[in-house]
Amino acid sequence: MAALPLAAMAAPQATPPAATSTGHAADNTAVNARDRSGDTPTSSSQSNDASDVKLAAAVRRALTKDSSLSTLAHNVKLMASGGSVTLRGPVKSEDEKSRVESIARSVAGVSQVTNELEIKP
Repeated sequence: MAALPLAAMAAPQATPPAATSTGHAADNTAVNARDRSGDTPTSSSQSNDASDVKLAAAVRRALTKDSSLSTLAHNVKLMASGGSVTLRGPVKSEDEKSRVESIARSVAGVSQVTNELEIKP
């Protein structure tokens, strides 16, 4: 049986954050800190009331049905409560941000939309 070199038994090195297409390392530190603060709604803020869950599902269906939207837009965070819908997360462009809000507003039962979507750099 051949002996393994000592380097082969060493612990693996930590890898740095993956670079994005812009060449910068992905860093969500500021977003994560904002979400942990409790000052802004997160997906865990979603009400379990049947009508709120139904409304959130209807908005999600409307977004995913629109094939012109990016995967980012299809996967935005959304919270519904009493007819009010909050949209959070990254989208590709200002046009897409407006389109997502417009689609959410068009869903029956939505009385207000808070658009907190961000343009992904």
